[in-house]
Amino acid sequence: MSIQIALDGPSATGKSTVAKNLSKRLNYIYIDTGAMYRAIGLFYIKNNIDYDIEENVLPHLDSLNVSLKYENGVQRIFLNDEDITDSIRTEEVSRAASVVSQYLLVREKLVSLQQEFAGRNNVIMDGRDIGTVVLPNATLKIYLTASVEERTRRRLKDYQEKGIEMDFLDVKKELEERDYRDTHRENSPLKQADDAILLDTTELSVIEVENKIVELLNKKVGNIDEKI
Repeated sequence: MSIQIALDGPSATGKSTVAKNLSKRLNYIYIDTGAMYRAIGLFYIKNNIDYDIEENVLPHLDSLNVSLKYENGVQRIFLNDEDITDSIRTEEVSRAASVVSQYLLVREKLVSLQQEFAGRNNVIMDGRDIGTVVLPNATLKIYLTASVEERTRRRLKDYQEKGIEMDFLDVKKELEERDYRDTHRENSPLKQADDAILLDTTELSVIEVENKIVELLNKKVGNIDEKI
């Protein structure tokens, strides 16, 4: 049986950073589900297809192949064999991902890929419906949260490190809109699984969050090997 860690929560709570770091500490495979939805969203942006209309999205799904590969220990995401890793971290792509992720057939396509991979490996997976839909029997489920103000500061810092200037209120508004879409979508809405442990990261550093999750995992499966 593989060990599966499910991290859920809204945007900018630190899910991806924590998941990536823990995958190295624990020697688990990290599956960036958000990147997979971003890949789908990017396709429609690049091809000038109005993804806000579900009927425009569905006819293209069968021709889209999303895959994750590791190169020198770094995860890369491919869309139809094209490496798009460096093209998906924009607000435009983030919005597209949020919209297309509401569509049932999009979710079914990607969830199937995610479950197949998780069944063969020890994994840590982050997203919005990992503990509720993708990995309902995960070994450990964590729901990360943080205040919207703190999440806005974190997102602004990410932009600044990339040389992108954004306004605090604009970023805050986008996060709140994303939260609303994610929690109110018909298919697999963002919510805390009944058996998930709530972890507020507002006042915690990344390493403090990681250590807490390792502590919780040890309680579940016994002492685990770490690469520290």
